[in-house]
Amino acid sequence: MREHWRHGAGFVASGVIAFATDALTLVLLTHAAGFDPFSARLIAIATAMIAGFFSHRNLTFGVAHRATWAEFTKFIAVAATASLINYAVYSAILLVFRNLEPLVALVAASAIAMIVSYFGYRFGVFRKPNL
Repeated sequence: MREHWRHGAGFVASGVIAFATDALTLVLLTHAAGFDPFSARLIAIATAMIAGFFSHRNLTFGVAHRATWAEFTKFIAVAATASLINYAVYSAILLVFRNLEPLVALVAASAIAMIVSYFGYRFGVFRKPNL
Protein backbone atom coordinates (compact mmCIF):
# COMPACT_ATOMS: atom_id res chain seq x y z
CA MET A 1 0.00 0.00 0.00
CA ARG A 2 2.88 2.35 0.78
CA GLU A 3 4.20 1.88 -2.78
CA HIS A 4 0.81 2.99 -4.19
CA TRP A 5 0.91 6.18 -2.12
CA ARG A 6 4.51 6.92 -3.15
CA HIS A 7 3.64 6.28 -6.78
CA GLY A 8 0.55 8.51 -6.60
CA ALA A 9 2.44 11.28 -4.81
CA GLY A 10 5.21 11.04 -7.41
CA PHE A 11 2.68 11.34 -10.23
CA VAL A 12 1.10 14.38 -8.62
CA ALA A 13 4.50 16.00 -7.95
CA SER A 14 5.65 15.30 -11.52
CA GLY A 15 2.39 16.65 -12.87
CA VAL A 16 2.81 19.81 -10.81
CA ILE A 17 6.37 20.23 -12.12
CA ALA A 18 5.30 19.75 -15.75
CA PHE A 19 2.19 21.91 -15.33
CA ALA A 20 4.14 24.69 -13.60
CA THR A 21 6.73 24.60 -16.38
CA ASP A 22 3.96 24.74 -18.98
CA ALA A 23 2.04 27.52 -17.22
CA LEU A 24 5.08 29.65 -16.42
CA THR A 25 6.34 29.39 -19.99
CA LEU A 26 2.87 30.25 -21.33
CA VAL A 27 2.50 33.30 -19.06
CA LEU A 28 6.02 34.56 -19.79
CA LEU A 29 5.60 34.18 -23.53
CA THR A 30 2.10 35.70 -23.73
CA HIS A 31 2.50 38.52 -21.20
CA ALA A 32 6.21 39.37 -21.29
CA ALA A 33 7.27 38.41 -24.80
CA GLY A 34 4.07 39.24 -26.72
CA PHE A 35 3.50 35.82 -28.26
CA ASP A 36 -0.03 34.87 -29.26
CA PRO A 37 -1.53 32.23 -26.93
CA PHE A 38 -1.50 29.50 -29.59
CA SER A 39 2.18 29.79 -30.56
CA ALA A 40 3.18 30.29 -26.94
CA ARG A 41 1.39 27.11 -25.97
CA LEU A 42 3.35 25.01 -28.47
CA ILE A 43 6.63 26.20 -26.97
CA ALA A 44 5.29 25.73 -23.43
CA ILE A 45 4.23 22.15 -24.20
CA ALA A 46 7.67 21.23 -25.53
CA THR A 47 9.35 22.69 -22.46
CA ALA A 48 6.95 20.86 -20.14
CA MET A 49 7.60 17.54 -21.93
CA ILE A 50 11.29 17.66 -21.05
CA ALA A 51 10.57 18.53 -17.41
CA GLY A 52 7.93 15.80 -17.31
CA PHE A 53 10.23 13.10 -18.66
CA PHE A 54 12.81 13.53 -15.93
CA SER A 55 10.34 14.04 -13.10
CA HIS A 56 8.11 11.09 -14.06
CA ARG A 57 10.98 8.65 -14.53
CA ASN A 58 12.46 9.61 -11.14
CA LEU A 59 9.51 10.59 -8.93
CA THR A 60 6.59 8.59 -10.32
CA PHE A 61 8.17 5.40 -11.60
CA GLY A 62 11.51 5.34 -9.77
CA VAL A 63 13.50 4.14 -12.78
CA ALA A 64 16.99 3.15 -11.62
CA HIS A 65 18.78 2.73 -14.96
CA ARG A 66 20.12 5.63 -16.98
CA ALA A 67 17.72 7.26 -19.40
CA THR A 68 17.96 5.99 -22.97
CA TRP A 69 16.97 7.55 -26.27
CA ALA A 70 14.48 4.71 -26.79
CA GLU A 71 12.79 5.46 -23.47
CA PHE A 72 12.78 9.20 -24.20
CA THR A 73 11.33 8.53 -27.68
CA LYS A 74 8.49 6.43 -26.22
CA PHE A 75 7.85 9.11 -23.61
CA ILE A 76 7.69 11.81 -26.28
CA ALA A 77 5.25 9.70 -28.34
CA VAL A 78 2.89 9.38 -25.36
CA ALA A 79 3.42 12.99 -24.31
CA ALA A 80 2.79 14.18 -27.88
CA THR A 81 -0.48 12.25 -28.04
CA ALA A 82 -1.60 13.67 -24.70
CA SER A 83 -0.42 17.11 -25.80
CA LEU A 84 -2.43 16.95 -29.02
CA ILE A 85 -5.51 16.19 -26.95
CA ASN A 86 -4.52 18.93 -24.51
CA TYR A 87 -3.95 21.48 -27.29
CA ALA A 88 -7.20 20.58 -29.07
CA VAL A 89 -9.23 21.06 -25.88
CA TYR A 90 -7.29 24.25 -25.03
CA SER A 91 -7.90 25.68 -28.51
CA ALA A 92 -11.58 24.73 -28.54
CA ILE A 93 -12.13 26.42 -25.18
CA LEU A 94 -10.39 29.62 -26.34
CA LEU A 95 -12.30 29.64 -29.62
CA VAL A 96 -15.64 29.24 -27.85
CA PHE A 97 -14.83 31.63 -24.97
CA ARG A 98 -12.83 34.30 -26.81
CA ASN A 99 -12.19 36.56 -23.79
CA LEU A 100 -11.13 33.77 -21.46
CA GLU A 101 -7.68 33.96 -19.86
CA PRO A 102 -5.50 31.31 -21.57
CA LEU A 103 -4.40 29.97 -18.19
CA VAL A 104 -7.99 28.91 -17.41
CA ALA A 105 -8.17 26.96 -20.67
CA LEU A 106 -4.79 25.40 -19.84
CA VAL A 107 -6.10 24.05 -16.52
CA ALA A 108 -9.16 22.40 -18.09
CA ALA A 109 -7.23 20.93 -21.02
CA SER A 110 -4.45 19.63 -18.78
CA ALA A 111 -6.88 17.78 -16.53
CA ILE A 112 -8.21 15.82 -19.48
CA ALA A 113 -4.78 15.07 -20.95
CA MET A 114 -3.48 13.93 -17.55
CA ILE A 115 -5.53 10.73 -17.72
CA VAL A 116 -4.22 9.84 -21.18
CA SER A 117 -0.62 10.53 -20.24
CA TYR A 118 -0.68 8.52 -17.00
CA PHE A 119 -1.81 5.29 -18.64
CA GLY A 120 0.58 5.77 -21.55
CA TYR A 121 3.55 6.37 -19.24
CA ARG A 122 2.62 3.52 -16.92
CA PHE A 123 2.02 0.84 -19.51
CA GLY A 124 3.87 2.10 -22.59
CA VAL A 125 7.02 3.81 -21.34
CA PHE A 126 8.01 2.82 -17.82
CA ARG A 127 6.18 -0.58 -17.65
CA LYS A 128 4.64 -0.65 -14.18
CA PRO A 129 1.54 -2.83 -14.77
CA ASN A 130 1.22 -4.15 -11.20
CA LEU A 131 0.86 -0.87 -9.29
